[in-house]
Amino acid sequence: MIGESVRGSLHIRKNMPNQDAINWYPKREETKGLPLILAVSDGHGSSKCLRSDKGSKLAVDISIIILSQFFNSNLNISNPSFVKRSAEEDLPRALVEEWSTAINTDIEKCPFLPSELDTLLVSENRYIRDEVLKNPLIAYGATLLTVLVTESYIIYLQLGDGDIINVSDSGEVTSPLPEDKRLFANETTSLCSNKAWQDFRFSFQSIVDNPPALILLSTDGYSNSFTNKRDFLKVGSDILEIIRSDGLKYINENINEWLNEASVKGSGDDITLGIIYRDINIIINGGK
Repeated sequence: MIGESVRGSLHIRKNMPNQDAINWYPKREETKGLPLILAVSDGHGSSKCLRSDKGSKLAVDISIIILSQFFNSNLNISNPSFVKRSAEEDLPRALVEEWSTAINTDIEKCPFLPSELDTLLVSENRYIRDEVLKNPLIAYGATLLTVLVTESYIIYLQLGDGDIINVSDSGEVTSPLPEDKRLFANETTSLCSNKAWQDFRFSFQSIVDNPPALILLSTDGYSNSFTNKRDFLKVGSDILEIIRSDGLKYINENINEWLNEASVKGSGDDITLGIIYRDINIIINGGK
C-alpha cells in the first residue's frame, strides 16, 4: 500500500496550499498484511471553504480511527451479513460526527481570524461570511473516500467526487460503487453538508475466490487531468502491469513525478492517489 499527494500547478501559481490529504494504516511504505485502511480527501476550493486543507487532513485521520475501531469490534463476528449491515448503518454517521466534533474543537482552539473573515466579504457575494459564521463546518468542507480491506471482506465508502476503482488479475477495471448523478461540474456532496452521512455511497465485498489485484483511490484532480473517462480508467490496468514488471518500489519512486506532470498538463488541481496492491506471491507463500 502506497500513496502520494501533490500540490496542483494552479495552486502553486496562486500561492494556495494543497487541499488534498491521504493517510493509511498500517503506516509504513509498501505495507504487507491485513487489515489495511486507506483514505483520501479533497478539500473544497471555494473561497468560503477557507480551511478545507485542515478539513481534508482531519477527514483522513478520523477515517483511519473509525475504520480501525470498526474492524476490531467485529473481529470475532463470522456472519458477513451482520458486518455489512453494521458497516452500512454505523460507519457513515460515525465518520461525519467525529469529523464535525474535530472541526468544532479546532475552531475552539483557533477561532476564525479577522483577516480570514475579511476575505469572505470581498469574494463571491456578501452573504458568504454570514453563511460560514452560521455553519463553521463549511470552512472545512471536504470529500472522503476510504477503503477497509480484511481477510474476509472489503468495505468501500465515498462521499463526494473522486474515484475508487478495482483492477482484476486480468486487468479489467471496474468501480465497486454506484455512480452519484448529483456530482457534475464543480458540484459535490460534502462532509460539511446537513446530514452528510445520508450522502455516502457504500459497498461491501465478500472475499471468496477472486479479490481485486489492485484498488485505487484518487481525488478528482487526477481523473480531470485526462481527456476522457476511458483514458483515466486505463491507468488502473497500466499501473498493475508496471507493478508486475518493475515492482511496487518503482511506482513508489516515480508516483510523485507522474502526478505532478498530470496536474501541469491536465487539471492544474491538487492530485492524490492511493494504491493497494495484492501480491499473489505473498498469498502463494502463505502470507496474508
